[in-house]
Amino acid sequence: MRTMQDWLDSYSADHQNPINQRLHWLCVPPIVWSVIALLWTIPVPARFLQPGAWAVLAMVLAFAWYWKRSHRLGGALLLAFAALALLTGLLFNRLGAANLRWSALAVFVVAWIGQFVGHQFEGRRPSFLTDLSYLLVGPAWLMEKLLRRLGFKASA
Repeated sequence: MRTMQDWLDSYSADHQNPINQRLHWLCVPPIVWSVIALLWTIPVPARFLQPGAWAVLAMVLAFAWYWKRSHRLGGALLLAFAALALLTGLLFNRLGAANLRWSALAVFVVAWIGQFVGHQFEGRRPSFLTDLSYLLVGPAWLMEKLLRRLGFKASA
């Protein structure tokens, strides 16, 4: 099994261009939020589950993937997921499912356009085109950089 550091090193090798890196800072968090928001709007049987159940399930599965590879990054990303879930729940209650879905879809499309523009500057294909696991590595890569900037231990 690859370690989290292996994943991060490989991802870093595909993200050397400063413009691409900046675009990832601007685009990856909104993409993560938009996926959570889109999943939040999938109807669930009200008798058994609350709105957002699919999003929570996806966050739990992503957290398990991170935790297995790095407790430090897993914990930090769990906090980020909790904040995004809180925001999404508030927006769901304020906007309703349909408006939240359209807003999330718009954010998703615009942010992915930004990602592909960044990779034009990079001159490389996005990592996830070689392995879908990189869709999970992108947020971890940014969280690792953020933790280092905040003075936390650098190893994944």
